[in-house]
Amino acid sequence: MLTGPPPMGERLKPWRSLLLWLALALLLRWGVLEPRWIPSGSMLPTLQLQDRILVEKVRPRLGQPLPLQSIVVFHAPPALVEAGYDPRAALIKRVVGRAGDRLEVRDGQLWRNGSPVAEPWLAERIDYRFGPVTVPAGHLMVLGDNRNASFDSHLWGPLPEGDVIGTAVLRYWPLNRLGPIRFSTPGGLDPAEQLG
Repeated sequence: MLTGPPPMGERLKPWRSLLLWLALALLLRWGVLEPRWIPSGSMLPTLQLQDRILVEKVRPRLGQPLPLQSIVVFHAPPALVEAGYDPRAALIKRVVGRAGDRLEVRDGQLWRNGSPVAEPWLAERIDYRFGPVTVPAGHLMVLGDNRNASFDSHLWGPLPEGDVIGTAVLRYWPLNRLGPIRFSTPGGLDPAEQLG
């Protein structure tokens, strides 16, 4: 017995599913999570060259304060754009100061508001002097974990908070380093977790 073509609804079912998944992927990419890769050694040893990470984009869009020590991805700030950087370029660094914080690098160490900052993720002492500077309202100070080889706020100044794309939350490649990115040591654990 011959049958006619399937009803229109049946023919569109596979396409509806595909379109739904595509819409979900785009929503995640544009609004919640964004994949990125690490193109330089400025965040060594925490993030290695060619690591693949996911960036959470909700907190900055809601205007929530970014925690100190969080690792942020951001658009090139005005000082870098003026120096020739592509304004769409994305960079990655660690938040070391927020509005009102007084920062200084001396004696090979970062100081915040007169106290030394414990930074167990650094592989070596800092070999430059910086500051003291006070972070202006609406700005952050960001430094690479590879302090002596990072082009960061100690050279180009404070980062406008509006330039932040999001915070690094997960390394998904390479698989042997798969896991959450916390405000962490190179091993990936929060200092508090290492104590307990």
